[in-house]
Amino acid sequence: MRDIPEQWQLQGSAAELYERYLVPAVTRQWADDLVFRVGVREGDRLLDVACGTGVVARAAADRIGGAGRVAGLDLNAGMLEVARSFATVGSLHLEWYEGDALALPFDAGEFGIVVCQLGLQFFPDPLAGLREMRRVLRPGGTMGVSVFAELERNPVAHALSDALDRHIGPGASAAKRSEHALADADALRDLFEEAALSRLQIETVTKTSHYPSLAAYVDFQLQATPLAAILEPFDQLGRDRLAILVVDDLAATVGAFARDREFAFPQTAHVATAIAA
Repeated sequence: MRDIPEQWQLQGSAAELYERYLVPAVTRQWADDLVFRVGVREGDRLLDVACGTGVVARAAADRIGGAGRVAGLDLNAGMLEVARSFATVGSLHLEWYEGDALALPFDAGEFGIVVCQLGLQFFPDPLAGLREMRRVLRPGGTMGVSVFAELERNPVAHALSDALDRHIGPGASAAKRSEHALADADALRDLFEEAALSRLQIETVTKTSHYPSLAAYVDFQLQATPLAAILEPFDQLGRDRLAILVVDDLAATVGAFARDREFAFPQTAHVATAIAA
């Protein structure tokens, strides 16, 4: 049997691990892209919905400066605990709120920009979420939303999903597959139009995610994302063995992305921007 991957016993909560490993590997580059696309400028008032540990809010605050406002909202208390450790960016105090994206605790027209990065697909009612984000936007304000594209356009996520179903059982990959639940660009366009947003632009964008190794990718996915829940029935030995099986499976299917002591692979998302009429 192959040696147990060294990175398996990562230290910290899932939210801490997410911030430490997945933000630099994946979400920071998407945050910078989204902030650029919505045209964040000095003095803007921005709301980051489903903010997680706050990477988009922090990226925006770098541009907005002390004269503006940046707020982040999420349902997950653990993610917000990490977000709150980032109290300020420069001279700007960041605001963090625990709340429901379908019932935003803000007044109509309170923000000039509202963004939601890689979160809309998890809303129980995405249209209601878009309408709420539209409500808190001032007339002429900008909305920016990103969602992962089809699983078939994301080969490593596809391979991981299939591996989990093979080695744990049908449905084990549900949390991973749900990341791609709003992957159809036409369906996304329909939602924006129903939410009374205009000047809609949707671009399909591919970026490269970087991990130290294929084994590190598996470890981070199984500990710092909702996939961690599927490991709860296993003892430590069972978790270690599962990690080895999944790493071997991915090495056979997407191992070509592992080279030069790095696991670097493409991820594709739809990025939508629109204006509140």
